[in-house]
Amino acid sequence: MNGKPLTASRDVSNGMPRNEPQITVLIDTYNYGRYIEEAIDSVLAQNFPEEQREILIVDDGSTDDTAERVKKYGDRVRYVRKANGGQGSAFNTGFAEARGRIIAFLDADDYWLPGKLRRVVEEFQKNPDLGMVHHGLTELDMRTGRLSAGLFTPMNGNVASSAKRILSFNPTPTSTLAFSRPVLEKIFPMPEAIRIQADGYIQAVAPFLAPIAAIDEPLAVYRNHGSNLYFLSDNEGDRERRRQRAVTMKAIVEGMREWFASHGYSSKDAVVRPTIRRWITMQESEEFAVNPPGRIRFCRHLLESYGYRFPVMTWRLALINYVDACGALFVGYEKFPHWSRRREEFIHWVNGLLGKDRHVGV
Repeated sequence: MNGKPLTASRDVSNGMPRNEPQITVLIDTYNYGRYIEEAIDSVLAQNFPEEQREILIVDDGSTDDTAERVKKYGDRVRYVRKANGGQGSAFNTGFAEARGRIIAFLDADDYWLPGKLRRVVEEFQKNPDLGMVHHGLTELDMRTGRLSAGLFTPMNGNVASSAKRILSFNPTPTSTLAFSRPVLEKIFPMPEAIRIQADGYIQAVAPFLAPIAAIDEPLAVYRNHGSNLYFLSDNEGDRERRRQRAVTMKAIVEGMREWFASHGYSSKDAVVRPTIRRWITMQESEEFAVNPPGRIRFCRHLLESYGYRFPVMTWRLALINYVDACGALFVGYEKFPHWSRRREEFIHWVNGLLGKDRHVGV
């Protein structure tokens, strides 16, 4: 990561020398043939030396025309096909194949903007101790063609130094992430039960291994389309997607617990505990959307989810949240959104009496 000249190593598969590129672009794909060419083209168009970059495509058992579309790129890309096993499995395969000192991830249905690779590599060169670089993104709504700024909270330094910092770190999509090889060597192979959201698992543990850096610029475009994990409506297909999310979040929680234990961390550690609890809260939220909980169970869920976020709450927000948890005992899960709206209206009314024009949310 310090810009040293590339060295040749021996490829044990055929005995021929090979170059070790500075960066590997790992593109994972499953039935995204209609998008993958734009993803590949966005990498080829980067103002970055071709001999210092490899493009590695891991096809997780696609049944569409992905292979045919990739074939036209010839030796400009490396194409690895495997049986379908999910994103965690695809990442494991990709990391085992990757040769770069830096690994940058790109989902096949996203694409990068000009300058992305150079900016990322520059960050690693400025600080060889970095384990991860993340950056902003632009969201593309495929229904309307509208582009908008994606949510990005830039975080730098030792994020795992306190509960407040780790809770202020918001994971970003796969296509905004790059990691140093030494950090990923301590994370991979990841549990293959993590069929989706493998990027979330990596981001949960990577800050415990090395400092991170943020580039506060949108350097990737994230597509919102009907097949996205987070593109949900109320139909039965999306209920099944929620079930899948709950299952994979449970796998992430179990994987994190095993990882922390194997690396000498206690589950009661002040930073580890909220890291795990954040994912448990998301897991339960998905489960409740499919199988609504009883009032006591829902109240306990709210108390636990508010409790782990206490280090980043103001006293006023903490008070409102605990009032909400008590309210859940009376109204239950399904009527809770109505309770929240009425509580907001009441707060606006009180603020109006006090001459304040403030919005207080949960």
